[in-house]
Amino acid sequence: MEKLGVNAGFWQGKRVLLTGHTGFKGSWLSLWLARMGAQVTGFALDPGTEQSLFELARVDQGLSDQRGDLRDLGALLDLIARTQPEIVLHLAAQPLVREGYRDPLGTYSTNVMGTLNLLDAIRQVGGVRACVLVTTDKVYANQEWLWPYRENEPLGGHDPYSSSKACCELLAQSYAASFFPAEGYAEHGLALATARAGNVLGGGDFAPERLIPDVLRAWSAHDPVTLRYPHAVRPWQHALEPLAGYLLLAERLYQHGPEYGGAWNFGPSDDDMCSVGDVVATLARHWPQAPGLRVEPSDMHEAGLLRLDSARARQRLQWKPRWSLEQCLKHTVDWHLAWKRGDDMHDFTQRQLALYTEAA
Repeated sequence: MEKLGVNAGFWQGKRVLLTGHTGFKGSWLSLWLARMGAQVTGFALDPGTEQSLFELARVDQGLSDQRGDLRDLGALLDLIARTQPEIVLHLAAQPLVREGYRDPLGTYSTNVMGTLNLLDAIRQVGGVRACVLVTTDKVYANQEWLWPYRENEPLGGHDPYSSSKACCELLAQSYAASFFPAEGYAEHGLALATARAGNVLGGGDFAPERLIPDVLRAWSAHDPVTLRYPHAVRPWQHALEPLAGYLLLAERLYQHGPEYGGAWNFGPSDDDMCSVGDVVATLARHWPQAPGLRVEPSDMHEAGLLRLDSARARQRLQWKPRWSLEQCLKHTVDWHLAWKRGDDMHDFTQRQLALYTEAA
């Protein structure tokens, strides 16, 4: 048993289907699962950036790397029938708010129809015992209020990305009620849950128009960083924090069934709720000779204040954040500087993963 609560022994030999394994969070999760001895099949498109954690950390060495599109139902049916996963972790998505404005059709088709295809492939083939669908903290109908959102708050979504993820939550609720009801668990054998995480950061995130990657790109080029919403408050956390939650949740679903179904929040402690401007100021303390910043307001809507109530996960899963925001930002800068130095990023990433799993 690892100190943070994730049971490595449980994952040993488990057949896992991980969608989105080539992405930022998916790559960290792939490395963690492989470290625990899981038999992982990854299903995703190619990495979406020129540089990627997937390639730099040689993630493909620890899993069966399958490329494909969630919108291809036939491919999913074939994959699930061939690999017979016991656990499905669904991370694949179009994850960017601004890309959702540029390509709403692509965002909805990937996020909504892709999730629908996966759920129906699971329904048709059978055999899956636990499924965790990852959405976002942005599924809530944001009222810009001071108190944090609980899992039973109304769903919404002002922009296409947020709305598409709220649709995924409704899909999960519908399939759970229609095809995988708790009262029929003895027959269908599947427990289904959704996971809502805050803004994640960490080494190996090269996505465009995301705060930390944008800052590190600018500073690496000795340019000041441009902020669109310096006063916006977000639930910042290292990617490993919610990933620990997903692993704990999947284990409980597998072992205890629908009593662990429904929606789950995984957010940082209240002490780590801070503004975009404060995050950049903290990041600058760990960057050698960081340039300044400038503010250029955007005409695209983004929430100004968003907080998550993670009491359910803390009480029922014994999950809690292990790294402070200061630690998260330091580890992120350390990873980026190691990459710039030309270090072996597979080894460096594994060392950071070990630091996290050993945290008490």
